[in-house]
Amino acid sequence: MTFVLPCHRLATSVALAFVVALSSAAACAEDKLSKRVEEHLAQPHFKTAHWGFLFVDLKTGEVILERSSEKLFVPASTTKLFSTAAALDALGGDYRFHTPIYRRGSVDENGRLDGDLILFASGDLTLGGRTNEKGEIAFQDTDHIYANWSNDAKLTTQDPLAGIHELAKKVAAAGIRKVKGDVLIDDRLFTHTEGSGSGPQTITPIMVNDNVLDFTFDPTEPGQPAKTTWRPHTALFNVHFDVQTVKENEPLETHIRHTEGGHIRVTGKIPASRSHLVRITEVPNPAAFARAVLIESLRKHGVEVTAELSQKQTIKSLPDHDKYHDLTKVAELVSPPFAENAKLVLKVSHNLHASALPLLVAVKHGKHTIGDGMKLEREFLAKSGVDVDTISFGGGAGGARSDYVTPAATVQLLRHMAGRPDFFVYEHALPILGVDGTLAKAVAANSPAKGHVQAKTGTLTWDNLLFERGLCTSKAIAGYMTTAKGQRLAFAAFVNGVHMKDGITTTRLGSDLGKLCEIVHVER
Repeated sequence: MTFVLPCHRLATSVALAFVVALSSAAACAEDKLSKRVEEHLAQPHFKTAHWGFLFVDLKTGEVILERSSEKLFVPASTTKLFSTAAALDALGGDYRFHTPIYRRGSVDENGRLDGDLILFASGDLTLGGRTNEKGEIAFQDTDHIYANWSNDAKLTTQDPLAGIHELAKKVAAAGIRKVKGDVLIDDRLFTHTEGSGSGPQTITPIMVNDNVLDFTFDPTEPGQPAKTTWRPHTALFNVHFDVQTVKENEPLETHIRHTEGGHIRVTGKIPASRSHLVRITEVPNPAAFARAVLIESLRKHGVEVTAELSQKQTIKSLPDHDKYHDLTKVAELVSPPFAENAKLVLKVSHNLHASALPLLVAVKHGKHTIGDGMKLEREFLAKSGVDVDTISFGGGAGGARSDYVTPAATVQLLRHMAGRPDFFVYEHALPILGVDGTLAKAVAANSPAKGHVQAKTGTLTWDNLLFERGLCTSKAIAGYMTTAKGQRLAFAAFVNGVHMKDGITTTRLGSDLGKLCEIVHVER
């Protein structure tokens, strides 16, 4: 027997079946996503690890994937998402550093200054040393500040003293031909502090080439001296090289030692099979370093300076800050917009610059210490809808022992930033999966997720002396994703406590996080 449903009952049944089918399809997709993620996390090297992650729809906040999102995790360099956001809010993406040189004293008709030149350090993070012909700040995917920890580090092609030379030219153009007094660096903009993270440690308002010397090594023939160079050159330091080329199977060794009087001894062995290698050493006194290269540049540009180079600089002769308005400005260097600094910090995970961000925020509000800056960052985060009572930070770079965040708080920040008028600055500054920065090699070249994730990475390891190997305290990633179906997500993922053994490296763990992003991208 055949029954015929009335038309309205038939339409209702069809609609209901369609909704059920959609719900079933969605549930099936969620099950497939969860299954693939669980299989990925079940790898043997994650046996002791703790995972926390949260993937949400960027607009609605709908949870796509979640695990322990309210628990605290070591964020490593994803900390920079927070410090950069606070700095963007305080300074603005269009902010430019202005670094002036003043003269103290009179100049006679022959251009002789009967007094001093004083460079007032503005906190400019690059001081013209990375600015390319487009007015952008150049970077390499693995920055030179990581050269002592990574054999992949590369130098930018720009002259690290370009900004110093520009200032010297302007001093000469101002008619000064001889400085009978001193050349001084005023680095009192904020209280000097120690950075959190690897790389240069001293955070001051004067930064020339990140306050490091770069050393490069290229092998020749076994038994012969390696080809070596260093930059930026200054007579403040006397560098002695003793680096030999050894056979291909011998280990790589490099040692850089400072001795008294500005002498630096560089020794080591580089296998004949090695490619170009970069190493760095932090200068002992950033102000003395900046003073030396400025004096040398002035002399190159026709300004006679009677003052001699010195390993130290006295601050006794610097004027009070409120006295600068009585002095004559003879030169000024203007930086690219702060949006470019944000890009450098996030793309390469620049610890030195990120550590300076809270101090720059403090100065913007008339304060001077890292503690002041962190309090102001907390106020910004609270106003941004971040649950500040759940997180802890000891600095701006990541790596402080007190740095802990939740995936939920990280996603709260990311969603807030996505609603700001300057979001394009923040998003544009992030590494792109499979394309550049710290995410350049996190997925295969043919990954479907390549180019569809903009995110900050984080890596923190400590020595496990029991076994002479490392413990990865944190590997992290957080940012934005466009899925294969076009859905925009905000996400944060952390894995803490992975033993680095049996071939497991931070590079491998970075690929694991890249794979997690790939799985979500494909299955959503």
